[in-house]
Amino acid sequence: MPAESVNMSVNIAGVTFKNPVTVASGTFGSGMEYSEYVDLNRLGAVTTKGVANVPWPGNPTPRIAETYGGMINAIGLQNPGLDTFLTRDIPFLKKYDTKIIVNVCGKSKEDYIDAVEKLSEAPVDMLEINISCPNVKEGGIAFGQRAESAMEITSAVKKVSKKPIIMKLSPNVTDITEMAKAVEAGGADAVSLINTLTGMKIDINRRTFAVANKTGGLSGPAIKPVAVRMVYQVANAVNIPIIGMGGIASAEDALEFIMAGATMVAVGTANFNDPMTTIKVIEGIQSFMKKNGIKDIAEITGCVK
Repeated sequence: MPAESVNMSVNIAGVTFKNPVTVASGTFGSGMEYSEYVDLNRLGAVTTKGVANVPWPGNPTPRIAETYGGMINAIGLQNPGLDTFLTRDIPFLKKYDTKIIVNVCGKSKEDYIDAVEKLSEAPVDMLEINISCPNVKEGGIAFGQRAESAMEITSAVKKVSKKPIIMKLSPNVTDITEMAKAVEAGGADAVSLINTLTGMKIDINRRTFAVANKTGGLSGPAIKPVAVRMVYQVANAVNIPIIGMGGIASAEDALEFIMAGATMVAVGTANFNDPMTTIKVIEGIQSFMKKNGIKDIAEITGCVK
């Protein structure tokens, strides 16, 4: 089959992406460093590192540790704040023919609302709301760990946003479908999952924690089976599109998520290992479709029941 007969484009909340591959927030910056290695024009979208309404210093170092099959990070969402982001990162990304998804973080409902209002006038395509942030007013419990808080924050940002909203779900919950249903009820246009799993590593020679924060977010191939299972569960619980992520390092990995019900996929930790991973995933999905006579990616999205 010639290339043009394979349709890899997908649509989420009225936004059309040329292919179903983006990057996971926090693993790609805003694409500046990666643009030396990767042609950003080829990506379905660039999802930026989390940005807040004001600059955040992040956690003390050390903040990253390698683990078997992945890594633990406790960066603490360090970011320069929205003002810098709007004047530096957005103009850079606008030079490329790719969609822009901005990941937003906050410590209170007011933080999120402020950031989303400011981004509503920016030339970006979608906003991804990171609800794994600790809610300062609830004693540090993440917004995404209580269905009630998740629904409330979704509904609050939807009221002020002029852009479609993706809610990024935390896997550190008893029932992921409960959270997905809560954000759907709050008006989310899509969900992305999974964020990192809480993990710990101990440095036996120093007899202390490998990261200063004690715990951090575990990502990489080790979490993929958990992520695929959660995407499958959520796909069968809600009617909004899913962006699947968690340990994707190859086209085969990405196709598992798509067959489990994800409309789009995001490559995260693998970018550190091989900056070309996203391109290899895009090309691999295309080859798989040609080889198997699949004309449209929609034919295999959620095909496993």
